[in-house]
Amino acid sequence: MRGVRRGTRWVVGAALAASVAAGCTGGGATPGKSAAQRSDTAAIERLLTARSHAVVTHDSAAFDRGLDPRATRFTAAQRQVFADLADVPLASWSYRVVRTGPAAFRLPAAVDGAHRTAAEVRLSYRLRGYDAQPVVSTAYLTFDRRGGRWYLAADDDGNASGHRTDVQLWDQGRVRVVRGAHSLVLGLGDPARLREYAADADRAVPEVTHAWGADWPGTVVVEAPETEAQLTALLGGGADTYQDIAAVTTGEAGVGPGAPADRVVVNPAAFGELSAFGRQAVLTHETTHVATRAATTAHTPLWLSEGIADWVAYRDAGRTAREIAPELAADVRAGRLPAALPGAADFRPRAADLAQAYEGGWLACRMVADQWSPQTLVAFYRAVARGGDLDARLRAALGIGLTEFTARWHTYLKEELA
Repeated sequence: MRGVRRGTRWVVGAALAASVAAGCTGGGATPGKSAAQRSDTAAIERLLTARSHAVVTHDSAAFDRGLDPRATRFTAAQRQVFADLADVPLASWSYRVVRTGPAAFRLPAAVDGAHRTAAEVRLSYRLRGYDAQPVVSTAYLTFDRRGGRWYLAADDDGNASGHRTDVQLWDQGRVRVVRGAHSLVLGLGDPARLREYAADADRAVPEVTHAWGADWPGTVVVEAPETEAQLTALLGGGADTYQDIAAVTTGEAGVGPGAPADRVVVNPAAFGELSAFGRQAVLTHETTHVATRAATTAHTPLWLSEGIADWVAYRDAGRTAREIAPELAADVRAGRLPAALPGAADFRPRAADLAQAYEGGWLACRMVADQWSPQTLVAFYRAVARGGDLDARLRAALGIGLTEFTARWHTYLKEELA
């Protein structure tokens, strides 16, 4: 609903590596490399292990020792990053070297005669008390060797060839930390605004647990950049990709048990335009994605994953369907019923009928909860994640197939919205 949601989005990514407490796992010493190349890779891994330990223990002197003293601009920027993440409650921070040399990316020639190598590296980190699994990102790093010693010299030499190091919140400014009863907010800018995010998240968690069940950690981590441009840098995409998206949940779908490290990332521009009701609905919607992550797979249609998130967000809102779904209500009153349940393309950020897609998914889930039961809706969601034909899953859970379900949904839309 415009002024209530202005869109949310769920971004999923692949898990890339497991984290260790503060170290570097091997990966660069592959067969076919020379002894010298394997030695260089081992030395770089040792450097990264020392860097990991320095980050976790807040040892600035040890952190500085790994930086190239001749790369003055990069070194200054890295020292700032080290300071900016000082308050982040890290349980672990580690690196894994994936590949080195030209296989990682092509380096420009050194201007001072140093021996150089490129490396593609996975950074894994966990937040203390919140992450059972690591957040994993990719970095493309340049290492220089002088006098038999390796130094980290750059993280942007791969940009020209499309090998861009992933941006983290602490790359964008000093990260402030607000701890709520059920939430952790990592953010930039005004601390009062961050406390408001924590309050909304704290209200969302019990609502989600009541609707979904208690088989999730019952906490949520919110990341709050200060500008929409910073959000785009964190998540990737074009300049206007997230223009009308109030919040995004990032993580990996279908990982099974183990509390995946999801993040709810707030778009300060769109989120700030919402009413208090709208902001609460968005945080409850996104927190539902966190709770349902382990029961969400590639088999889960977006109308169901987005619809159940809105169902939780609005189930006790005390507002009518017409108030929650004004765009779809206008279409229904004009005789424009959607031909089918919304598909993946309908949920693209720039889709013409994005609002109608969310509203249609919400009403499909609301129909199941109303005409069967809330427990049936949750059980159906969990069953769909296990795979199999959607028609068969509907028959097993509801006693009707997809054709009849769609027809009943059409009737429900007319009853609720016309």
